[in-house]
Amino acid sequence: MKKIILIGASGYVGSAIMKEALNRGMQVTAIVRHPEKITIKDANLTVKKGDVTDIDKIARLSKGADVIVSAYNPGWNNPDIYEETLSVYPKILEAVKKSGVPRFLMVGGAGTLFVEPGLRLIDSGMIPETILPGVKSLGEFYLNTLSKEKEVDWVFFSPAANLFPGKRTGKFRLGKDNMIVDDQGESSVSVEDYAAAMIDEVEYPTHHYERFTIGY
Repeated sequence: MKKIILIGASGYVGSAIMKEALNRGMQVTAIVRHPEKITIKDANLTVKKGDVTDIDKIARLSKGADVIVSAYNPGWNNPDIYEETLSVYPKILEAVKKSGVPRFLMVGGAGTLFVEPGLRLIDSGMIPETILPGVKSLGEFYLNTLSKEKEVDWVFFSPAANLFPGKRTGKFRLGKDNMIVDDQGESSVSVEDYAAAMIDEVEYPTHHYERFTIGY
């Protein structure tokens, strides 16, 4: 049975990942700032109160796990999302190192995916201004910090451009650095299928020290 530490389990993507892991019988420890937000009851679920900026506590709670999955997000409506993302994620990475957990999987962003040769989504003018700071910060952490990490076996899992609430179909395509689009040129995937692919990676490690992406 895989033992997973899940950061950000009460959020939009984190809650979907938690449900998928529990449905597969995995042992999940959810580390959240507000435990009362986790209402699911499951014999394989342990909820721990923790602040992701507390490196020592996160490391201590994570010891003995097979993998740490982070769905941390300061909130898309948070005016300080850019600064908080870039200040918190290095601390999460440091906690992973300190914990001794060998694998780190991160809910990434789509901004650094290429929409055509030499053009990333972040520079295409297609991203709404309202979410641009959050997209930029995730991209900068990936390009400037995570991509250079050699100590921890990391994965940055970029969703499709449109990550919507829907159904778990189990039918999707995976790629690496290029945005996956359908026959209509749309880049989309349900959060349920994204979670399924994330837990596939937990169960059957395929990607190492790299980013991958998903789409229909």
